[in-house]
Amino acid sequence: MSSDLAALPRVRFVDGDAADVERNVITGYERLSGRSLAKGDPVRLFLESVAAVIVQQRELIDWAAKQNLLAYASGNYLDHLGALLGVTRLPARAAVCTVRFALSAPQTFAVLIPKGTRVSPDGALAFATDEVAVIYAGDTSTEATVTCLESGAAGNGYAAGKIDRIVDPIAYVASVVNVTASLGGSDAESDDSLRERIHLAPESFSVAGSSGAYEYWAKTAHQNVVDVSVIGPEDEPGNVYVYPLLADGGIPSSDILDLVSGVLNGEKVRPLSDRVFVKAPEAVTYRTELTYYVARSRAAAAGAIREAVERAVAEYESWQRSKLGRDVNPSELILRVMAAGVLRVEVTSPVHAVLTPSQVAIVSAESVVNFGGFEDG
Repeated sequence: MSSDLAALPRVRFVDGDAADVERNVITGYERLSGRSLAKGDPVRLFLESVAAVIVQQRELIDWAAKQNLLAYASGNYLDHLGALLGVTRLPARAAVCTVRFALSAPQTFAVLIPKGTRVSPDGALAFATDEVAVIYAGDTSTEATVTCLESGAAGNGYAAGKIDRIVDPIAYVASVVNVTASLGGSDAESDDSLRERIHLAPESFSVAGSSGAYEYWAKTAHQNVVDVSVIGPEDEPGNVYVYPLLADGGIPSSDILDLVSGVLNGEKVRPLSDRVFVKAPEAVTYRTELTYYVARSRAAAAGAIREAVERAVAEYESWQRSKLGRDVNPSELILRVMAAGVLRVEVTSPVHAVLTPSQVAIVSAESVVNFGGFEDG
């Protein structure tokens, strides 16, 4: 599906202009009654209250009608539109990681670590083992996968070594520590993400392995996948390379890549003649450094302009990393900073760079935003 929902013309099913409704109600009464209503006339005041109710009803009618359109639908209404194409909202996921349980000393018998054994980084948030783990006789440790008991992003970001408390003590087990970072937790799929997948859903009907189909199925693997590039090199017939990008420019871990690969290599997804390879995008780094100048006539607003400039820079950096293959574009940065109210701006970095569909632009250091002073406009 190539059409852009955002590019469609805006629609309105009913006119909700309050002034027009009030005028029509009052003039209609005056025409039928044969009398003119003064500003303070009780009848006029009553009709104005009636007009306000009509306006509210029209707004509700317009909103309800728009819930039948993909570009406007939200919440449960969007879920119902998705059901028409077999697309359901991805549920919240819990973060996972791998931990190592260690004994105080080797034993002559196996030590059992039950399924559901809880470990924690801080005594509050808990992870639980997914399966039974065993430390065999003569061994001192074993590894197990644990899943956060709280769905969503709360369990993400615990670096190796941070989850080190045993909530459910086990005889002979002296310590636990995570050997991989916790990741993969996410909230239920957002309306914007679900809307995009519904829009792409017809591509999934293809049995020929279209790029749109691969993009659709890749996004079903995890709700943090926000962009996908699909490349079929002409010199490698049958090979398909898929590059998923996570929210806010995140580079997918091996766990996420495995999830996507598992979906795309499903028997009912991958054409028999295709060989699908799921790879992490390449991060192309850049720095943001600029100097901006403010018109002397706006000196009193310099503080607010400074905040607006910093916000514009942050939004530019987010815009750069939100899509694969998006060229590093200093002109976009200049446009955003100028819109923040400056007189002019000099951008030292970044410089224009062309990216391939498998690359994403990521800022590599803290932005340097210099105030150059006041100038006559």
